[in-house]
Amino acid sequence: MRMNMMARVDGRATHISRFRSAVSTLVLVAGMLALPAPWSAQAKDQGAPAPLQFRITEGQIENAFYQDGRIAAHLLLSSGNKPRVLVAFPAGNSGTGIWFAPTTAPVHWTLERVMGLQRTVDGHVWNGIVAQASVTTNALVLKDAVLGSIRVLRDYQLGSGYKAQVAATPQIVATPQITERSINWQRQRIDGAPGYAITLSTDNGRFQREDGHIVLRPDHPGEALHVRIEASTGETPLTPFTHLLNSKAQPDMRSRNALQFLSYREKFLAGSWRFDTYFGRDTLMSVRLLMPVLQPAAVDAGIASVLARLSPDGQVAHEEDIGEYAVLEHLKEQGKPSAAPIYSYVMIDSDYMLAPVAAAWLLDDPRGRQGAHAFLASKADGERRGDALVRNLLFVAGHSEAFAHQPVYTNLISLKPGSQVGQWRDSNEGIGRGRYPYDVNAIWMPAALRAIGQFLDAGLLNDYTTPAQRERLRAAAASADDWDKHAGALFAVRLSNQQAAQQVRDYAKQIGVADATALAALDDAALQFPAISLDAQGKPVPVLNSDVGFNLLFGRPDAAELDRNIGSLMRPFPAGLMTDVGMVVANPAYASHDVWSRFGNNAYHGTVVWAWQQAVMAAGLKRQLARSDLPPATRAHLVAAQTGLWRAICAANAVRTSELWSWSYSDGHYHIEPFGAEGAHEDESNAAQLWSTVFLALPPPASMAGETGCR
Repeated sequence: MRMNMMARVDGRATHISRFRSAVSTLVLVAGMLALPAPWSAQAKDQGAPAPLQFRITEGQIENAFYQDGRIAAHLLLSSGNKPRVLVAFPAGNSGTGIWFAPTTAPVHWTLERVMGLQRTVDGHVWNGIVAQASVTTNALVLKDAVLGSIRVLRDYQLGSGYKAQVAATPQIVATPQITERSINWQRQRIDGAPGYAITLSTDNGRFQREDGHIVLRPDHPGEALHVRIEASTGETPLTPFTHLLNSKAQPDMRSRNALQFLSYREKFLAGSWRFDTYFGRDTLMSVRLLMPVLQPAAVDAGIASVLARLSPDGQVAHEEDIGEYAVLEHLKEQGKPSAAPIYSYVMIDSDYMLAPVAAAWLLDDPRGRQGAHAFLASKADGERRGDALVRNLLFVAGHSEAFAHQPVYTNLISLKPGSQVGQWRDSNEGIGRGRYPYDVNAIWMPAALRAIGQFLDAGLLNDYTTPAQRERLRAAAASADDWDKHAGALFAVRLSNQQAAQQVRDYAKQIGVADATALAALDDAALQFPAISLDAQGKPVPVLNSDVGFNLLFGRPDAAELDRNIGSLMRPFPAGLMTDVGMVVANPAYASHDVWSRFGNNAYHGTVVWAWQQAVMAAGLKRQLARSDLPPATRAHLVAAQTGLWRAICAANAVRTSELWSWSYSDGHYHIEPFGAEGAHEDESNAAQLWSTVFLALPPPASMAGETGCR
């Protein structure tokens, strides 16, 4: 396997070639015969904007994105020994996927033209795409086809939950309709609503039944198969923004295209293909980081989408079950079908993000401040947005009081009972099996309390609160400094220089990387950094982590804290977080040896690089450098950290819109590896991730001009 992942990005017009003239008519007819209902390629009005089309190749996966009015689709073609065809739709967070049995020899897909598709089925319009591709293989053996919710496709991909879902609701399985030249799956949603379809057709191969399997073989061995892919959904489409960015946005077409595909007036999507719907945390952090370059209507829409999904007591929804997945969940829980959305409130960090993000827009940004009163007075489902915001602020205030009165760890904000996750590191090992996350308690709570004070001072809450509520909110806001001071102290990890150096030596040896540069960066000083969490007994979990970046972006640490934390993070891995290919989000070197394997470069929140965490750090450093109260030595540390961080960001420019990436190590260097490319990786990365586009609002510092990969 190649050590360096090559990523290729194509604009709207590139990588689109003509159908082979000799076979185009045959392919068109084959596709029409394969479909059980009339269809037509989407007709474009004269003068209408061209469809958004772009492609991203990462590792062995070709991603093609298409958006045009009511049509939005993401096609994935997986080459290698585990071929796959998958189409994800933002409409209803739905999709269709075909998985083939592992092959002895690697197969290779070549994607040609992609077009919009609209069909009418039983009087309902289904939207989708038609794609022309070729694949080099002697045979493709069909393993499974899965149609429905992306949540179900995700379960199938991960090998968990799908069989149980089929056993409980066999209606989700579609029966293939086979002809010699085509195979088609189509079904209605299980509640009878318009559903999903996918068709493969070919002009130079045959679908055959062999030993209980469906096999696609070329007519002539060694000849590349021509494959036409048609996929569509009847789920309700979303409304893309026509004007999303202002003139300040960076001229990065890959990021612009990815953001455009993920942005809709109803909501922003977290990432495609695996998270093609609303996620509260992702929306809040992306809107905050992109705020300088978004049009006001887009910022309003993002914050409004969060307010519209609050729980009755003011908690921020983490995720939504919509479309067929909502129907499945209602059937399981209530015994009857319903497509009413179901919101998850398991996460705790987003509850405390809303206030500081809303304050950044409605109070700090002149554009948002100008429209703040109108925004809060506007109604959604009969409720004023100001009333919804106050519900959240009162929730925050109520959960701040116990620790403010008695600052002991048992009064901190913990994960919810029975849950192993609760903040952005939402995998089972994300915070090292801790119960009290560092970021929620030491950063987000104080930031939320200060934002409450800002709203009160501005008088924006007067129309939505009683005097008693304002008094309670004022008392909570006054405890922000106490939370800042006392909560942060509970997470402090301290090691002698000798202890730290020995841990780094042992850890480097175990994972097979060099340690000389890392050890030299430790100097002779003792080490102190904030733990990733506290365990159930209040003991710090000593995993070095990137969440300090949140404090740079939302807090006001003093010079000593800045020097200490920046120094710890910016050391070379495995002493700090910095590698040739980016800043890893966690480093378990200083934890006990049994923790090391749980935070490897195969773990979703282990020693891997997340683009948005680098963006948070970059934005935070920029914000701290804008201060006028820092001594020259601290400013010098911040400038050095900024340069080092951006050098790593620029080095990974090829994967800048990806959700995350991993690394391999050889010849004294770290090399990018797509997350999900190796069988040992616990998941795969999205090629287009909402919060990975935020560098559109973060130009590299002037000192980085001319650096490779920096624009």
